[in-house]
Amino acid sequence: MRVVFAGTPLIAVPSLAAIVDAGHDVVAVLTQPDAPGKRGRELVPSPVSLAARELELDVLTPAKASDPQVAAHIAGLNADVAAVVAYGQILRPALLDATAHGWVNLHFSVLPTWRGAAPVQRAIMAGDDVTGASTFLIEEGLDTGPVIGTLTERIHPTDTAGELLERLAKLGSGLLVHSIEALVGGFAAPIAQSHDGVSYAHKLTRADAYVAWEMPAHIVDRQVRGVTPAPPGAWTTLPDGTVAKVGPVRPRPGPGLPPGQLRVHGDEVLVGTGTTPVALTWIAPAGRKATDALAWWRGARLDEAATLGES
Repeated sequence: MRVVFAGTPLIAVPSLAAIVDAGHDVVAVLTQPDAPGKRGRELVPSPVSLAARELELDVLTPAKASDPQVAAHIAGLNADVAAVVAYGQILRPALLDATAHGWVNLHFSVLPTWRGAAPVQRAIMAGDDVTGASTFLIEEGLDTGPVIGTLTERIHPTDTAGELLERLAKLGSGLLVHSIEALVGGFAAPIAQSHDGVSYAHKLTRADAYVAWEMPAHIVDRQVRGVTPAPPGAWTTLPDGTVAKVGPVRPRPGPGLPPGQLRVHGDEVLVGTGTTPVALTWIAPAGRKATDALAWWRGARLDEAATLGES
């Protein structure tokens, strides 16, 4: 089977590898152009680009996938189907028509819940117990195409978005391979999505990642895990008004503290919330590496009334 693959981040790499391992001919890999690295000094290829080059595959990095030349090039490859995982560009009709059986997207939710850019993050933040992955035929709507297959996965109480995405990327790679094989083989039966139960996973903003210490402890826990590790990463302000990133927190029983107030209890640094305290795991003041919360507290020499999130 001749396959075009489109994807960009690390979570797309397991699917590319699974398609190759299944013996299919990946005739082209579409990925986002090289982007500035963390320090912004040089351009860095996407994880999919690096993986594809290691596999000696043809890599295409158009600035705009909607460019007519891109669709013409893909059409000339005579591909049976295209597989998509977090590519990051809108696919226009001309490109969608450039393969014999269309484009199959692997999306990390059980559709029609959590359509959009951040399904795993929003599921954790909403307190969902179960999520999953879906494959569907791409059409012009946002994640609205008919579904080919689904799987479900439990959200563990301590899962961060990064951990859950890693699991779903591995589980979903097999689902994607089976889906494109079924579609090209003529035994897939895509089902139109229900109009009931639709929800949207809007892209995370910096405001979403600002820790709202005044919320109940379980909400703070979900919020932090949902934006960990990045982007944008959970953040707060320190008593001096500077910014710091924080890692996952752990709700703790006991007497409440005012929201944001810090207190050491045993070997833990507690922070007050709208209900019971939470324990910090690590903290990374601006320009510094992540540090164990207790080690940070000892070095910071803060007074007993020190509070996070006031500025």
